[in-house]
Amino acid sequence: MGKGLSKIVTLVVWLTGILVSLAVGFGMISKTLTIPYIQPIVPIAGWIVVVLTIAGVILSIINRF
Repeated sequence: MGKGLSKIVTLVVWLTGILVSLAVGFGMISKTLTIPYIQPIVPIAGWIVVVLTIAGVILSIINRF
């Protein structure tokens, strides 16, 4: 695989991971996604997922520059 194509694949995988993480996090926050037996803390875990995802994006962008 060429360098250019490799970078595009990496970007697509990275963006997909971000979107999936945010979807799961917001699903947990809105109680659409549940985890049996620990339901009371699922929204808190959802906020942790969202905050860490956004922090990871910001740190990754900073690292590029």
